[in-house]
Amino acid sequence: MKKFFQYAMMVFALLFIGIIALSIAGIFSFVNTSQPSLKEASILHLQLKGVITGEDEFLEHLVEYRDDDHIKGVLIEVDSPGGVVGPSQEIYAELKRVREELNKPVVVSCNALAASGAYYAAVAADRIFANPGTLMGSIGVIMQFTNLEKLYNWAKMDFFTITTGKYKDSGSPYRSMREDERQLFQGMIDEVLVQFKDAVKAGRKNLRSDDLDQYADGRVFNGIFAVKHGFADELGTFEDAKRYIGELTGLGKKPHLFKPKDTPENLIEWLNQNTKFESSAHQLIREILPVQLAGKPLFLMPGVLGR
Repeated sequence: MKKFFQYAMMVFALLFIGIIALSIAGIFSFVNTSQPSLKEASILHLQLKGVITGEDEFLEHLVEYRDDDHIKGVLIEVDSPGGVVGPSQEIYAELKRVREELNKPVVVSCNALAASGAYYAAVAADRIFANPGTLMGSIGVIMQFTNLEKLYNWAKMDFFTITTGKYKDSGSPYRSMREDERQLFQGMIDEVLVQFKDAVKAGRKNLRSDDLDQYADGRVFNGIFAVKHGFADELGTFEDAKRYIGELTGLGKKPHLFKPKDTPENLIEWLNQNTKFESSAHQLIREILPVQLAGKPLFLMPGVLGR
């Protein structure tokens, strides 16, 4: 019995040491996270996924690597319902810079979704590939506000707002919106829609103006419709897009893809990326997202805020 306990304690000690070693290795890898180096002619492979809020590393990676002489082009996988207007337009502008100033081709492969702000970004590409069932388009702008006035009245709570002008608290959840405020916001997003349509018109040369005016009403359409009417260029998979940009850049049908690593900014983010905590964290983000985006002009696919 004594020997049994000795063996058991030894096994326990070894397991404990192993767990500590793995933990230290994980923390060490977090602290010493480094990007892979470019050693051969490559295509920069980036992914535009989820709601575009300006808080991801897409632009950071694009700006960091696009000037490298080893990078001969940019291939982007898109699976996004869109997002905030400003960040979507910034992605569009920086992709145009790659094409026009660096003379490097940009190709987009649309997966499940390439809607609204994600489509806005995609039209900066030389060529857009889409699957037949890809949901695309949603060319339009949306703003949503919450009026909690009746809830506060039920709770017998009063709120007082002091402003320097009648529009300073427009969109406040504490009161109903006036008609002049509605017209103000409507005029603003109408102007942003013109910017969206201008970007699509400039980026998709095969798209007729009549089709753009007819279908730029916020509707979503599939990949077959998009190619037929000029909103996308070709039906094809990611592999088709990869082959296309490889041949376009002279790197062959199977070009080397360089994919930067997402670098966590802190240990919590590292744990979020490497443990089951990720699913619960993403669920929490999905729950609070409508609050984060309320009152902002959005290039966002209909229904995303209400999920």
